[in-house]
Amino acid sequence: MDPERSRHYARLRHIRESFAEANERLVARLRRVDHAAAERKPDGGGWSAAQIGWHVASVTTRFASLVSGEAPGVQMLPEDFVERDWAEIVRQIPAKIQAAKASEPPPRVTRDEAVAALEASGVRLARALDLVTADRGARFGLSSPIVGGPINVYQLGEWAVAHAIRHNRQAKRTLGEG
Repeated sequence: MDPERSRHYARLRHIRESFAEANERLVARLRRVDHAAAERKPDGGGWSAAQIGWHVASVTTRFASLVSGEAPGVQMLPEDFVERDWAEIVRQIPAKIQAAKASEPPPRVTRDEAVAALEASGVRLARALDLVTADRGARFGLSSPIVGGPINVYQLGEWAVAHAIRHNRQAKRTLGEG
């Protein structure tokens, strides 16, 4: 196998495995607590842990549709595009972001609904990653103010990982676990 193809498969495998681990941590956190705890909103407002899970699943589904090309939004990047290190991008993401209306959870989400949605969205993202070619991964992408500019399709997958990790921490705080 040529080196470029090998790097492509290694990168996709890393994204897939990192996402699966992050998503499963959130699923496990929700399964560890009883229904009432998962569905209880924190004092002072905010989302319940189940609502957080539902939100992550909704956003992951959106990432999957962008990665696969099912949804519009991903385009060929400019010739002068230079991929930035993902760690640098993550440092630029604001601490507080207003969720898009489409990804705001309904007023009541059960623990089981959140878990099922998280598992289904994880499968969708894995399947979407299976469709990514080296050309699409590196040369196509989108621009978002949240991540400070243009990113490629590989980085969309990395964003899905970071999103799941970020909200798992939020769920942990909401449940009073840390």
